Amino acid sequence: MRYAQGGGLTAERRAFREQVRLEAAARFEAGEKTSAIARDLRVGERSVERWRRSWREGGNEALRSSGPANVPKLSAAQFVELEEELGKGPAAHGFEDQRWTLARVQAVIGRRFRTRLSIATV
Repeated sequence: MRYAQGGGLTAERRAFREQVRLEAAARFEAGEKTSAIARDLRVGERSVERWRRSWREGGNEALRSSGPANVPKLSAAQFVELEEELGKGPAAHGFEDQRWTLARVQAVIGRRFRTRLSIATV
């Protein structure tokens, strides 16, 4: 599943999903069937089977959230600085006209922060 803004789940949503997995763990201990757990928690049986496998191997800790899927390449302070730089316009950065393109933004990020980002990331 892809998420348009932010690249992943919010902290609240991750916590909710973790709680569902931990509820499933309590039911694993009680010996309940996969189909019943999936139906009651409104998830797929394959997910419950995957959780059960992880639970057998690592207990409840294996079902805890591991945090965000990825971390932004630029810090919040760098984003602020980038906004300021982009606000100066393309000509201030040596470009011929006043059009910002992804490639140009990529070049500014590379020069300013010594970080290489793909066009898709930009």
